[in-house]
Amino acid sequence: MIPRYARPEMVKIWEPENKFRIWFEIEAHACDAQAELGVIPKSAAETVWKLGQFEVDRIDEIEREVKHDVIAFLTNLAEHVGPDARFVHQGMTSSDVLDTCLSVQLVQATDILLADIDTLLDVLKRRAYEHKMTVCMGRSHGIHAEPTTMGLKFAGAYAEFDRNRNRLKEARKEIATCAISGAVGTFANIDPAVEVHVAKALGLEAEPISTQVIPRDRHAAYFAALGVIASSIERIATEVRHMQRTEVREAEEYFSPGQKGSSAMPHKRNPVLTENLTGLARLVRGFTIPAMENVALWHERDISHSSVERMIGPDATVTLDFALVRLTGVIDKLVLYPDAIERNLNGMGGLVFSQRVLLALTQAGVSREDSYRIVQRNAMEVWDGKGDLLSRLKADSEVTDKVSEDALSQLFAMEYHTKHVDTIFKRVFG
Repeated sequence: MIPRYARPEMVKIWEPENKFRIWFEIEAHACDAQAELGVIPKSAAETVWKLGQFEVDRIDEIEREVKHDVIAFLTNLAEHVGPDARFVHQGMTSSDVLDTCLSVQLVQATDILLADIDTLLDVLKRRAYEHKMTVCMGRSHGIHAEPTTMGLKFAGAYAEFDRNRNRLKEARKEIATCAISGAVGTFANIDPAVEVHVAKALGLEAEPISTQVIPRDRHAAYFAALGVIASSIERIATEVRHMQRTEVREAEEYFSPGQKGSSAMPHKRNPVLTENLTGLARLVRGFTIPAMENVALWHERDISHSSVERMIGPDATVTLDFALVRLTGVIDKLVLYPDAIERNLNGMGGLVFSQRVLLALTQAGVSREDSYRIVQRNAMEVWDGKGDLLSRLKADSEVTDKVSEDALSQLFAMEYHTKHVDTIFKRVFG
């Protein structure tokens, strides 16, 4: 991923230095297990840990000749370890190293992503309570529907990302497996105890059954979880973008001193951060399909998945990390405009109370069909700019014959729509 959309901590996980360090630890821990089993001398395992080193440039140099990254690594390692290097990689195959390393890297990346979500949840919770009773216009199909609160918007996002956190924890658990099972996964040349030992040393679980690779349905599920999180990011970003539209202007991304919105129009304050998040979310979701297509490998293995994962592993996690942190900043500094919220809330002449009038008429004995017809007839006049709904209803005998004018006025109380906000907050936040 390009530096513009990358944070150093996540990038380091996918740098060659970290990858080869994990490779070394896999091989060294395997040597320890082999020594315990008496397959190799204990002194050899000790030598690997003591003298084992590698140089990224040297590995790259060797790989240009041998055209095999694991062999290049083992060759460079042997240059430091000496004669005891013949005991390294005993009974193992390249995928044992590559797949187990990928598991470690994905676990490392996931821990960062979980921390990102925790920070986002804290901010969403704070903004939810801050605007718990900030009544605003709720919309369906983009059209004014009934009142809600800004706090409920934030609370809904909190609940969504709480679910995403649980999904990510499950994805971490599923991806955290180790395979040291040798060619085609039969353990013919290596004892299963080696796999158990390496898994424990690296904080993983031993893969119950592998072929020559860890089954790729695990990776598909992992990247699918990242795709769902990206979709949630886009949902919130889209909401902010809509609220920032000039005609709405209920909320706005923080516009810092000295910031410029347009090279041509000095007045512009564009929702660039949330537009950026929308694009990044599309990118992360795009990685889910290649991950799912990686599930179907030939027989016990091929390497059609390899090039895909070398790309999507870093790109998906780096991008999602950046997006989560950016979204947290957007929510933290999101500016709300109470006057615009109030203006929009009252901008349709009371039409947003139409359902309550409909229900009152049915309670008064009018059929639902007739109640709907009566309210809609008046509402459509108001929609066309002819007065407000309460005044028209008070002038309609079909209404006042069933519901008194005082009772009608009470139907237009805003508090009616916020009476269960506390209940919803208790459900979300406990």
